[in-house]
Amino acid sequence: MVNKIRTTHVGSLPRTPELLEANLQRAELPAAEFQGILEAAVADVVKRQLDLGLDIINEGEYGHITSGAVDYGAWWNYSFSRLGGLTMTDTDRWESAEVVRSKPGEPRLTSFIDRRDRALFSEAYNDPDSGIFTGRAKVANPEFTGPVTYIGQDEVAADVRLLADALPAGTPGFIAALSPGSAARLTNRYYDDEHELLADVGRAMRTEYQAITDAGLTVQFDAPDLAEAWDQINPEPSVEDFRGFIRERIDVLNDSISGLPKEQTRLHICWGSWHGPHVTDVPFADIIEEILRAEVGGFSFEAASSRHAHEWRVWQDHALPEGTVIYPGVVSHSTNAVEHPRLVADRIIQFAEVVGPENVIASTDCGLGGRLHPQIAWAKLQSLVEGAEIATRELF
Repeated sequence: MVNKIRTTHVGSLPRTPELLEANLQRAELPAAEFQGILEAAVADVVKRQLDLGLDIINEGEYGHITSGAVDYGAWWNYSFSRLGGLTMTDTDRWESAEVVRSKPGEPRLTSFIDRRDRALFSEAYNDPDSGIFTGRAKVANPEFTGPVTYIGQDEVAADVRLLADALPAGTPGFIAALSPGSAARLTNRYYDDEHELLADVGRAMRTEYQAITDAGLTVQFDAPDLAEAWDQINPEPSVEDFRGFIRERIDVLNDSISGLPKEQTRLHICWGSWHGPHVTDVPFADIIEEILRAEVGGFSFEAASSRHAHEWRVWQDHALPEGTVIYPGVVSHSTNAVEHPRLVADRIIQFAEVVGPENVIASTDCGLGGRLHPQIAWAKLQSLVEGAEIATRELF
């Protein structure tokens, strides 16, 4: 029986200077030396989470290796070495000038710099001192040039082993993985049909999902394709067209996790982690019915950012599916201000009064690694735990 508000986070945690330097020098380091640095960093980040009092722990996404010393972006880039059928280019897809226009009934993603939010605030986006792209480095992206397969068995096994070795017995843990729709966002040069590409990516990513759940861990599906993508479709689609866009991605996700333990799955909905205005974000109320079709054990979402904090109200109008929980973000990745524990508790209680305290696990809006100074990121997690303790006393 649950008698407290449990706590977790979305995944990415600040990497240590030693790990960042090892990432940068990885090509020159002996494999055993790099592995030793990585294992020590994971052991430390797990211990630090436990010492803070977090309940559901991960490996900080340290195993999602990204080249370079910038602590940002591995959430997506890690998949480049795990999917077969890719050919590397020298182009950063997010900075590509490619312009793609959608037709009614056929939403298609354009490039990052063609986003509607970016067009509305072009001066801010082009000002290097605006802080919008805090921590982000350009990264070369591959393209789909052949049939998609999964080739990352050794890498996901290493992720599982890193966390399992560091976790005390009986402590619940989770590992983040890309949703099929997110993994399919690379440029397609092979498939005639984008629907076929998405289905093949889903079949490939199942291998990763199953490896995580087979180890007794929870798999978190990182799915900005379900919300963030709205701003990356030009011209702005109808809500119904975008719901269809989401519906297909939820169907593919459901197919890819069929038969896996539902209680070991959670879905993270994201409106994008960059520090922009976000005035063109799709309202949660417009998409939640499609989101709730996902056959997962829990739903993680932004609930602390200044653009989405008011959307707790959607749960007044939409029943939580039986056997599921919510992971509302009660501290945000998009501000340096550390939320007061009382505010964190108030946010938790707000959700608990709508869906029941036993169905609320307090979390973060998004990953904190690379988006905030490490000292601030860890202070936010401490405030998260302290706020959950206050809420626990008042709710139970």
